[in-house]
Formats: sequence, C-alpha cells, structure tokens
Amino acid sequence: MAPKGSITSGEYIVHHLTNNSVGSGFWTWHIDTLIISGLIGLIAFGGMVLLARHASSGVPGRLQGLFEYILGGIDSQVRDTYHGDSKLVTPLAITIAVWVFLMNAIDLLPVDFLPQAAHAAGVEHFKFVPTTDPNLTFGMSLSVFALMMFFNVRYKGVLGLAKEALTVPFGPWLFPLNLIFRIIEDVAKPISLALRLFGNMYAGEMVFILLALPGFWLFPLSLAWALFHILIITLQAFVFMMLTIVYMSMASESH
Repeated sequence: MAPKGSITSGEYIVHHLTNNSVGSGFWTWHIDTLIISGLIGLIAFGGMVLLARHASSGVPGRLQGLFEYILGGIDSQVRDTYHGDSKLVTPLAITIAVWVFLMNAIDLLPVDFLPQAAHAAGVEHFKFVPTTDPNLTFGMSLSVFALMMFFNVRYKGVLGLAKEALTVPFGPWLFPLNLIFRIIEDVAKPISLALRLFGNMYAGEMVFILLALPGFWLFPLSLAWALFHILIITLQAFVFMMLTIVYMSMASESH
C-alpha cells in the first residue's frame, strides 16, 4: 500500500474499502472475502473439534470452560426462543454466533497493519473484514432464508404453507392482499438481516479509517472507538443469531 503522504484522503479510503476481485459482472469473486472467512471458519471450528476431542469430564481448563459457557448460553437462547423439534437449530446458531463474531473482530486490528502486510507480499488490494462485504452478508442471509423455506415446507407442508400465505392475516376473501403482504414479509427478512450486519460493520470500518488518516496523534480516539466497537461486533453477531432462531421458530409454527 502506498504511504498516506503520497495519496489523497479519498484514495486512501477507497484503497482500504476495495476488494481483491477476479471476474466481471455477476461472476465477480471477492478473493479476500472468501479466503479470510474460510480461514476463520477453519481455525475456529477446527479448533473447537480438537478441543471437544480433548475435553475433560472433570474440572475443565480455562479454554474448555470458556467454550462451555458460550455454547451453554447459545443453547439456552435456542431453547427459550425455538419451540419446534429440530437438531439443526442449535448448531446453526452456534455457527452463526462464533463465525460472525470472529469475522467482525478483525475490525479491531490496526487499519494499516494487515493491508501493509498484503502490500509487502505484492497484493495491491485486500480487504480483511469479510462482514464489510455485502456479498458475504447477503450470502449468509440467503442461506438462512433457504433454511426458513425448508422449515416452512417441512412442518406445514406445501398445502399448509399455501393456506397460511393466502389466508393470514385478513382471511380467505382477501387472499391477494394476504399474498402480497406475505411476499413482502419474506423478502424483507434476508434483506434486513444482510444490510443490518453489513451497514454496522462498514460504518465501523469507515470510522477506523477516518481516525487513522490524521496520524498517530489520534490513537487515543482510535483506542476508545475500538473499546466501544467490541460491543458493536458482539451485538451484531448476537442479533444475527437471534433473528435466525426467530425465523426458524416462525417457520416451524403452524399458527
């Protein structure tokens, strides 16, 4: 990456927010998003598998105790929110909470640290926070949407789902209006789920970049924002997880 003194502020910001891409049009692949999200998932869940294999039934170590606390809390949230019968929802919630939190947490690293390392390796553009890429957040939300549709068909059947879409909330005589409302409701779910996570993380990354522009003397403000940002990245992972559980619960209920 070029030194800040040799480029304008606008070029510096655009450089940090540009993905490393291949392809064109619809078939553009964001290599940095794929690599970082994949590595985080591999390290996080591979580490959890290894930890589970070496878990002790006696007094747990600190790392085992931490993960038991996290997984127990997520399982409790699922039991309180999801009232259907499925062994998929708890693992899904754990995957979302841990994966989204760790992807968000990369935002806490110094803004120039990883891009400069990539530049030293000969890579011009490499955006290191996957959740600032709407392609990733929409990919996750569309996966949740597909599962929601699967749960609707599994628990209600095709006819039950059609009846619900045509008769709720105004009764069978207003079925065109019911269907319009249902389509709007279902389409809005993945859009809001994706944009909420993307918008919050993109805004947070932008603040870090703006604080890095003047130089080292704004480090105290950057530190203060980083401490506050810990709450944001945790909250966004929790909200994405909870909305997923709620959507699965709504899809599993026939009323």
